[in-house]
Amino acid sequence: MNTDDLALRRAEASDATAVADVWLRSFGAALPTVRRAHGDDAVRSWFAHVVVPHHETWVAVAEPGVVGLLVLDGGDEEGGEDGGHLEQLYLDPSWRGRGLGDRFMDLAKRQRPRGLDLWTFQVNAPAQRFYERHGFVAVEWTDGLRNEEREPDVRYAWRPR
Repeated sequence: MNTDDLALRRAEASDATAVADVWLRSFGAALPTVRRAHGDDAVRSWFAHVVVPHHETWVAVAEPGVVGLLVLDGGDEEGGEDGGHLEQLYLDPSWRGRGLGDRFMDLAKRQRPRGLDLWTFQVNAPAQRFYERHGFVAVEWTDGLRNEEREPDVRYAWRPR
């Protein structure tokens, strides 16, 4: 299936389990050396009770279901001077490299035209290349002591010209 044929829509409560399952598969495939701070059931509960109901969560849907997710926080509708935060961008491993991430990034920039910040792990070189290709600049590196995984990370920022 071509990514142009995928529906991108706001997540609904009924999507929470599928969204969590995409996150779990993607995290495991992309970050095999990173220790997850929470087990599968806790991740599913977090998506069902926190992420989907309280954050701007978008899904990409194809047969047989959800194949990608984008979670935004903060931003223009809340009067944020610097835009918002790209909290999550995960694709089912079988959908990587097919343009779906680009579609989500375009959506994120439309939703937060004043700019975006995000964090990614330093070991995730493919994500760093992806964000840099989309105009993000690394602005801060940490030792990981402020994240639950205790994994060194890097903060990226995108500001429109």
